[in-house]
Amino acid sequence: MSYAGPDFEPPQPRRPRRGPLTVALAALVPGALLGWLVYETVGGSGDDGGSGQASVRSSSPAASSAPSDDAKEPSASPKPSDPPPDSPSASAPAASGPLKGKVVVIDPGHNPSNFQHASEINRKVNIGTNWKECDTTGTSTNDGYTEAKFTLDVAHRMRTLLEKQGATVKLTQDGDRPYGPCVDERARIGNQAKADAVVSIHADGSGAGNRGFHVILPGAVHAGAADTRAIVGPSRDLGERVAGRFVAVTGSAPSNYIGDGGGLVTRKDLGGLNLSTVPKVFIECGNMRDSKDAASLTSGAWRQKAAQGISEGIVSFLRG
Repeated sequence: MSYAGPDFEPPQPRRPRRGPLTVALAALVPGALLGWLVYETVGGSGDDGGSGQASVRSSSPAASSAPSDDAKEPSASPKPSDPPPDSPSASAPAASGPLKGKVVVIDPGHNPSNFQHASEINRKVNIGTNWKECDTTGTSTNDGYTEAKFTLDVAHRMRTLLEKQGATVKLTQDGDRPYGPCVDERARIGNQAKADAVVSIHADGSGAGNRGFHVILPGAVHAGAADTRAIVGPSRDLGERVAGRFVAVTGSAPSNYIGDGGGLVTRKDLGGLNLSTVPKVFIECGNMRDSKDAASLTSGAWRQKAAQGISEGIVSFLRG
């Protein structure tokens, strides 16, 4: 998700709360958690390898630079080719495990086919505080590896890891619909699933030299259909744990170009957060436009680590 562009609403400055030590403290999750996930981890050493990756159409290398947290705008008369609204990709039957009974929604940012549906994804949807584009195409590396392909791959790997711990896992999209879903529908999918945790997967499109990951937390919003006041606290807890485990497993550093160096950023302009009624965060796993970050993002082995780190953070949150 790129932060440059004519429609960019810059991140709202956040009041320092916990400082750069946030990630370091969160990283001290008991080593036992890492142990069982390493044992359970499947595949991941090949560039296109992974756990249950679906075949999807690759998007155009041309990347939109407008920020968005995508979804499909509800239509009064959907086209026959359009999927039913609010129909997430269903999880396999949950296995026995420590997360039995827990519901996790994974939101792979953008859709590989969004570039073929410019008019649909440019339509405005209400995010409570204002109106925003349904979605964007996302960004890509300089060599054309798309954000949409990256996010779907990481989502598949996370699904495998979390299902093995007994969680019921739902994806907001699985490359199985023409475009979207739009940002409002993405939020609605998590809400209707009564998810215990939702994580939206992204990769940034900033300038070369800007490196590192950051986790985006919902700010306190109460406007129109948006009311995040009840989820601000638990979402921060989820975000801190995800950031901590992401550092520990991937070795990535927090962003050097956004936030206060702690890897956490609060925003009030993202519909996927504003409209959520359940704990939810975004993670920008790296900057696709920086060659060093891109080398990680395009590595199957690194994507497996990213999936593991994010999953460990979710597990830590759900188990308290």
